[in-house]
Amino acid sequence: MSYLFTSESVTEGHPDKVCDRISDAILDELIRQDPHSHVAVETMVTTGLIVVVGEVSTKGYADVQGLVRKTINEIGYTRPEYQFDSLGSGVLVGIHEQSPDIAQGVKEENLEDIGAGDQGIMFGYACDDTPELMPLPILLANQLAKKMSDVRRSGALPYMRPDGKTQVTVEYSDEHRPQRVPLVVIAQQHDEKTVDGKNITAEMIKKDLIEHAIRPVLGKYFGADTEVVVNGTGKFVIGGPASDAGVTGRKIIVDSYGGMAPHGGGAFSGKDPTKVDRSANYMARYIAKNVVAAGLARKCLVQLGYVIGHAEPVSAFVDTQGTGKIADAKLLELVKKNFRLKPGQIIVDLKLRRPIYAKTSAYGHFGREEPEFTWEKTDKAAELKKQAGL
Repeated sequence: MSYLFTSESVTEGHPDKVCDRISDAILDELIRQDPHSHVAVETMVTTGLIVVVGEVSTKGYADVQGLVRKTINEIGYTRPEYQFDSLGSGVLVGIHEQSPDIAQGVKEENLEDIGAGDQGIMFGYACDDTPELMPLPILLANQLAKKMSDVRRSGALPYMRPDGKTQVTVEYSDEHRPQRVPLVVIAQQHDEKTVDGKNITAEMIKKDLIEHAIRPVLGKYFGADTEVVVNGTGKFVIGGPASDAGVTGRKIIVDSYGGMAPHGGGAFSGKDPTKVDRSANYMARYIAKNVVAAGLARKCLVQLGYVIGHAEPVSAFVDTQGTGKIADAKLLELVKKNFRLKPGQIIVDLKLRRPIYAKTSAYGHFGREEPEFTWEKTDKAAELKKQAGL
């Protein structure tokens, strides 16, 4: 029996993503100066105001006010009429030193013994829907959000403003294969009028976005029967933090698998890699992707569990959801043999002490073939396949 599955994404100008980007920009600056920085930074934005709080231990220094304003400018909030912009908004900073109770569990005298920066459960997932080994709904939603931002930045549609959301529905066959996209939903912030004084309508935006973004991104999945809904209320002029407060870490399903796989609940942005909320999620994705790339399963879900201050994971779990070529128990043995799971080992193996994180803050942490995203490599697939006897 066929079925529908829907995932959503947001552009870099969405209030929550503004917060993720600011938090990761601060993290990048501190890691650039001191790769061993311990950082946990949260941001909140609203009309004309940015609040940055958190805990940091570092030998570096970040001009938080300057970084915040630079980041907001880069995203595109540059005009006072947005009621939130890089020059006119206030910035409040409340960053203090990391708690010594936490710091003592993350000592770095020996990389092998670095304890997890917090307790938690982390999930990684991969499937053969796409060449990127990601679920098609979230991949398309993220790519569409990215394309909309690219179109805005290019000036091709000068009325576009930074805030936006996408939602893509995919129809799957009874063999769990993606067939088509019956529905695309877009919310795109826009100016009130064009430069020559004409009212900007939802129909105008719809026509433009089908040409410049939707059709190019969806490709073969876009057909004559694909319904497109743009700005369901008819108007989206007031947007961004002026219309909706934003907070770091509130788009964790957008960041991961679009609801196709579980999420442990921990946010990624603003956290250095000793926080397993970030690094172990990356490792779980690395494992799952290599399993699917090796042809050992069509789908693979990996869960890792940690205790604060302890290096060894308390649990590791693999589920191929009935698609495995070998038993899941055997596959788990191969995972433990081929992937190092202590936090310090993950940091080294995935090269996580680099200023790469602002780039992850929008359009998904997974399914992007970029050199900084080391967790997307499939360099262990061939060895896994060999060891599995396939």
